[in-house]
Amino acid sequence: MVQALRHEARRLPAGSRLPSVRTLMTRHRVSPVTVRQAMARLADEGVLEARPGHGTFLAARRAEPPPAADFAWQGIALGPGRITAEDVTALLARAPAGAINLAGGYPSDDLQAVDLVSRALARAARRPGVWGRMPLEGIEGLRTWFAHQLGPSVTAREVVVCPGSQAAIATAFNALVAPGAPVLVESPSYVGALAAARAAGLRLVPVPTDAHGVVPELLARAFETSGAHVCYLQPLLANPTGATLAAARRQQVLDVVAAHRAVLIEDDWCRDLTSDKVAPRPLIADDRHGHCVYLRSLTKSTAPGLRIGAIVARGAALARLTASRVVTEFFVSGPMQEAALEVVHAPAWQRHLRRLRETLAARRDVVASAVRRHFGEASLALLPSGGIHLWVRLPDAVDAEDLARRAADAGVIVSPGRRWFPAEPTGSFLRISCACAGEGELDRAIETLARLARPHSGRRRPRASA
Repeated sequence: MVQALRHEARRLPAGSRLPSVRTLMTRHRVSPVTVRQAMARLADEGVLEARPGHGTFLAARRAEPPPAADFAWQGIALGPGRITAEDVTALLARAPAGAINLAGGYPSDDLQAVDLVSRALARAARRPGVWGRMPLEGIEGLRTWFAHQLGPSVTAREVVVCPGSQAAIATAFNALVAPGAPVLVESPSYVGALAAARAAGLRLVPVPTDAHGVVPELLARAFETSGAHVCYLQPLLANPTGATLAAARRQQVLDVVAAHRAVLIEDDWCRDLTSDKVAPRPLIADDRHGHCVYLRSLTKSTAPGLRIGAIVARGAALARLTASRVVTEFFVSGPMQEAALEVVHAPAWQRHLRRLRETLAARRDVVASAVRRHFGEASLALLPSGGIHLWVRLPDAVDAEDLARRAADAGVIVSPGRRWFPAEPTGSFLRISCACAGEGELDRAIETLARLARPHSGRRRPRASA
């Protein structure tokens, strides 16, 4: 029907009236619904124009499009770019229809607290004054909740609410490190933090890690040789390795930071996703002199759209972080803050967290079993006690970037390890997310990766000579 109406439009001059719906029904032997749907589609395209009470007419012919604009001059005016977001965008992109997503940074839709958040947001949006200007540091109840999570040594006055952890990371780098200065980061580390540091004009200094987190002796050496005064660490279930800082290293790391009169940015992104009954408490809980700047978010454990997180700091660091937040975004949306506060106090919140942790643990075990079965025991040096991903070592002969490209063609989206290193990678790795697909899909996806990783897989073999 659409094609028939297009043909009709081509032979009539602009402004002509089309036959009635009844006439078109009889002529083409279709229902009135079909005719109206076809007309609506062509109206959206600007081919037809409906005039209520008068009929449907051919729209005026569109003029020839103007020549393409020339934006080449901007390259000179703006100079070289500082911000690249390809690696972060890859984590946020939705997988194509039918593909299995092993690269996503958030739990799948069925694991998100959408109903809980939606009801809380609907109630919050009707509260008096909630759409007005909010306190610059965040509403008191939400700041108190974040502080309470860290124990009696932290007060609400030391908490600043922010729109998610990525905003908190960017704020910390911009407020605490001068452009061009070095900042120490674990190697490998979270791509969002690496991108934020580069966007702030900082010089990344990698510090090696192992299955027990950052190595204190190497952290001390990096401070001494680089002259850095700030380091960024993920002590709990680090992204991408899944390592948790060993109990024996906690005080050592704090002592190293204090000895160099430095600031430790502690990204506690995975606090709600640990499957341990009692997770190690944050480093800031043992910091008395303001060396730790603590970051936490509720987004991973609720829904991607609930952009609520917090920064906790003391002294001049707190003042600079607050100033940076005010300059860039004034304050966080009132309805979002009120909804987040209601969610974390709702009885259903803890039930949601239990289900989320149990499901993620089950999916992790499926992926771990499949990886070890297809790639060998040595491919998975660490089975994390929570989180959403596994760090898989590939044979050195396998190019992870090439494997990821061929896997995407086969319907499996995965993140190659190269982008997670602040400098040269130490081997061939994949970061595999366990959160974005069901157990059956995860098992099939790992089998596909293993097949593609075999020598000559996916490549056309040369023909034998006569």
